[in-house]
Amino acid sequence: MSEPSKEVLAERVEQRRTFAIISHPDAGKTTLTEKLLLFAGAIHIAGSVKARKATRHATSDWMEIEKQRGISVASSVMQNEYRGRDINLLDTPGHKDFSEDTYRVLTAVDAALMVIDAANGVEAQTLRLLEVCRSRGTPVITFINKMDREVREPLDLIDEIEKALGMTVIPFSWPIGMGKSFRGVYDLPKNRIRVFRPGEDRVDKEEEEIVTGLDDPSLAARFGDEFVRARADIELVRGATPAFSREEFLAGRQTPAFFGSAINNFGVREILDALVDIAPPPQPRQALQGKVDPHDPGFSAVVFKIQANMDPAHRDRVVFMRVCSGHFERGMRLKIQRTGKEFRPNNVVSFLSQRRELLDEAYAGDIIGIPTHGGIQLGDTLTDGADLQFTGLPFFAPEIFHIVEVVNPLKTKQLRTGLMQLGEEGAIQVFRPLRNTMMLLGAVGSLQFDVAAHRLQHEYGVEARMSPAPYTCARWISSDDPVAFDKFVEANAGRLARDAADALAVLTNTTFEMKVVEDRFPNIRFHKQREHAGLMADRIADLA
Repeated sequence: MSEPSKEVLAERVEQRRTFAIISHPDAGKTTLTEKLLLFAGAIHIAGSVKARKATRHATSDWMEIEKQRGISVASSVMQNEYRGRDINLLDTPGHKDFSEDTYRVLTAVDAALMVIDAANGVEAQTLRLLEVCRSRGTPVITFINKMDREVREPLDLIDEIEKALGMTVIPFSWPIGMGKSFRGVYDLPKNRIRVFRPGEDRVDKEEEEIVTGLDDPSLAARFGDEFVRARADIELVRGATPAFSREEFLAGRQTPAFFGSAINNFGVREILDALVDIAPPPQPRQALQGKVDPHDPGFSAVVFKIQANMDPAHRDRVVFMRVCSGHFERGMRLKIQRTGKEFRPNNVVSFLSQRRELLDEAYAGDIIGIPTHGGIQLGDTLTDGADLQFTGLPFFAPEIFHIVEVVNPLKTKQLRTGLMQLGEEGAIQVFRPLRNTMMLLGAVGSLQFDVAAHRLQHEYGVEARMSPAPYTCARWISSDDPVAFDKFVEANAGRLARDAADALAVLTNTTFEMKVVEDRFPNIRFHKQREHAGLMADRIADLA
């Protein structure tokens, strides 16, 4: 396959849209993901997230433990076409215990779709994720969900979003009623009402009822007091809200807002249209050497996720990469920047959650997967030869630690293999103390230990025994002074451990003890966050 011309490359890049769906747990994020796929024609039947005992489950929830608990514990990648655009959609875990996975996914997208439960408003996890978006300059589209239930007043929700998120909300639609009195939404830019029909799972546009304008006297008779109140709110919003500015939106200062009901497929098409019409195409990515433009002809990609055992029949690991520039074609030679190793991947795939399809080519903005048996780590940069290292993939210091032991000593090798793979994919942090042979697991939230134990048993055939460890604080270490670094390691070997990427960390029982260690060794840097173990020690940024 010949290299595309500059014009063809630019055209392919411009037609990509890559975004993540974020929310607090139970806001309806995974349901909305399913319905976006349904409307885009990627699937023909939507799974029921709530029907845990049914044979159908959300397309994006493919792990056995996700099906059992009805929650998302790992991010999923889904790709499809809509209105001539190539959509890369990434569903993320909403639960705070799996926030690291979500943070890493947000480094791979150009926009975020924030789902808010209209009954609960802005919740804690929403705020945390928005801070990540704000720090990265990621534009956000807002979907206010569950209008088919008894929820809060729309004006109150808009006011709360603006105050909590520090962004101007620009309503693109407005609800007429709520709960049993939910009548539909008014499309402000197009001056029309889409009428809501409860209990219908429709996708076909021809089945929708559209009413133009708000001035028809029969509307008040048809929709009652809900329409009268909604019309007054719409007039108020029009007078008080500035015009939508795409520049302000791309800068993260405005968020377009849509109302609807994902479970009823209502408001979903408007979200897809907004992603096509106003969400940005692939944007430049930051590397140590400077910003990399997506239109650059040289191929580059960054690994933001590794998932083990997506296909239990093959026991492989899939490396998920965000293409940052250039043109990829199957069989081309790629270089892993951290190790200098080169290889030619021939079974590169695109995704619909767990399902895979072989692909021949990809462009900036695309998410591609390479099945591998090792050698690639989270944060690795792959290029067609150029020396480049992308930055910004976060690993956070764990706050809870467990000692993990194998119940059956004959399964020790399987335990180490399973822990190595779970650590490499970032599902949980695995530490190997320098002074003994026990294995430590570190997590941000306790639910991560349950998932790790479940996966060890069901994916690796290992029953693991976990018990609390005394540590509560961890910091990765670096120094510009090799002599001081060696002295620190010698003096603190009993506190030191290496993680899955061989990065060295010091562990203490209390934060006070960590403070004492920091004060005693002023030439050592202690990091609450590391980006990539392959970086030189003096380049590990303390971004926390």
